[in-house]
Amino acid sequence: MDAPKAPLAGQVDALLAALNGQDLDGFNAAMPGIAGAVPGATPDEVQAALARIAPYLGRLPFFIGGDLAPLVGAMAGLGTDPGVVVPALVDRAAAAMEAAARFAELHRAAFGEPPSPGAHDEIDATLERFTGPGAGHGLAEDEAAALVQAWFCADDLVQPVLYLSQRADVRAALPQRDRLTAAVEGVAETHGAPSWLGGLLRVLDGEQLLVLDRGFAGTGRGFRVTIGGIGDNFQLHTLLAAALIGDPAEGLLPGRPPTAVEAAAAGTGEDLQPAGGLRGNWNLADAHGGWIWNEGTPADIPHLDGVRVVVLDAEPYSRSWDTGRAYPLMTPLLRVDAAVPAEEAAAWLSRVKPAPGFGGRRDG
Repeated sequence: MDAPKAPLAGQVDALLAALNGQDLDGFNAAMPGIAGAVPGATPDEVQAALARIAPYLGRLPFFIGGDLAPLVGAMAGLGTDPGVVVPALVDRAAAAMEAAARFAELHRAAFGEPPSPGAHDEIDATLERFTGPGAGHGLAEDEAAALVQAWFCADDLVQPVLYLSQRADVRAALPQRDRLTAAVEGVAETHGAPSWLGGLLRVLDGEQLLVLDRGFAGTGRGFRVTIGGIGDNFQLHTLLAAALIGDPAEGLLPGRPPTAVEAAAAGTGEDLQPAGGLRGNWNLADAHGGWIWNEGTPADIPHLDGVRVVVLDAEPYSRSWDTGRAYPLMTPLLRVDAAVPAEEAAAWLSRVKPAPGFGGRRDG
């Protein structure tokens, strides 16, 4: 007698049978069954389920994929290797964003601004308008319907890629980066998840910075720092201060470091928005005389001779902000690798252009 199947495997059987039979009611019934079975499954059982589901992801209509993809993304975080589904999830997310951008273009030309992607009560009316004989876009009805589906489902199809890309291993192996980046640009102003994904696509991992103290403590010291998984320069600002400000006898810069609560909010702490917010410590400038704005990202910091240079100056005004990090699940890295020899630091500082005074813009 064959051993009984694990609960998750049985639920996957039901899901795949529904997909093969184009049974929408069966699909809707199987989805909560899978969600309920996953918490009691082992990582190996989850991985086996993902391997069975993955081939179906790329050929499902957008509206069905928009229901299944987030569940698959959540499961991938509990298996042994998300790589079994990441390529399919990326491909479907990119296709949905591309189709959504095409829908918006055609809708604006024929009818004006499209409805909000979150206005699901307008799906039926939009389908009727956009697929009808008077639409005037030259598409077959099924092609037009797919574009409408993409418009309303793109956030759901991008969400699992956004979720999984907060992992360093997924970012390192993420396929079709150029396609994703271009697709994000087409819908970043209209959809929420693609806009956040665009930020993750700019995250630097294993990147070295040269940090020079010019006007903060006036020591002229320099540090080589490796960063990764940092979502914006607000987070970089706090993590740099936590790593470099402290007891001069220990090779650190004199000043007031972030509190443990602030550092945790920018690091891996559960409280991303501590009471009282986070306070600024210094002004960051680049080697070419520009300010490094907190609302930017480390990828915006320009190179000098192949190195991203961060110059520490005194605060021109008091800054504070509410949130320690933009991506709650992304583990940041900021490691001080070495102090730069004094003569080398002085040579770098001699090549750094002065930063301008405050020009009226406030970023925190």
